[in-house]
Amino acid sequence: MTEEPWTAVDGAVERLRELSGVEHHDVLVVLGSGWMPAADLIGEVQAEFPMADLGGFPASTVSGHGSTARSIRCGERRVLAFLGRVHLYEGHSPAVVVHGVRVAARAGCATVVLTNAAGGLRPGMAVGQAVLVADHLNLTGCSPLTGPNRDDLGPRFLDLTHAYSPRLQALARAVDPSLEDGVYAGFAGPQYETPAEVRMARTLGADLVGMSTVLECVAANHLGAEVLGLSLVTNLAAGLSGAVLDHHEVLAAGAAAAERMGALLADIVSRL
Repeated sequence: MTEEPWTAVDGAVERLRELSGVEHHDVLVVLGSGWMPAADLIGEVQAEFPMADLGGFPASTVSGHGSTARSIRCGERRVLAFLGRVHLYEGHSPAVVVHGVRVAARAGCATVVLTNAAGGLRPGMAVGQAVLVADHLNLTGCSPLTGPNRDDLGPRFLDLTHAYSPRLQALARAVDPSLEDGVYAGFAGPQYETPAEVRMARTLGADLVGMSTVLECVAANHLGAEVLGLSLVTNLAAGLSGAVLDHHEVLAAGAAAAERMGALLADIVSRL
């Protein structure tokens, strides 16, 4: 992104309105690794276009990660779904990583649902299990709020006591009372965590590890949006199972759980 980040955001908001034919979206759903097949179950697709057409979005460089935006009607709600996301490990700045969240929030999305694939750390977690993100550890070494602040949009010093909305977590549990919650540790990647890093994350209180979500959560909160985080456990973290971690297995685990995850998302979104 060569232009000033907020200029790029404002331009993308206007382009979103043109491409979707909708002035205002209510909910953003970001579909991470393994979650993209669930997009078909959220609601009726009204418009679909490459995220790059909005401006400010780079092309995806990761197999299995899409780069498509959909405008979806789910009951009375208008949902903006991003099939894929931008990652730090692709070489982008934090401002580019959170560009989509900022565009959505400025386009009216007061609720942001962030999904991801995660390695499970807590004993008893199983591949294919959905877990509510109750809090996170930002171990990326970055913040999207570094640099000049837009005081008219959000505070310079952001309170993240309720980074993941307790209200939305309660709503999700009303949909599925069996949902457990956990703390997500976000690493920069792209390498998987070492067994020593996994032990460190567990010592710090993490139940899940991954390479996304934390910067997007910060950016969404900065703009006043409520955030719901959902992790799909696609593997047990390094050193816990003895198996070699493989990205294709992550995608396969997501595909196997797609229908169940899509139904869960659709039910949650319809109640927002």
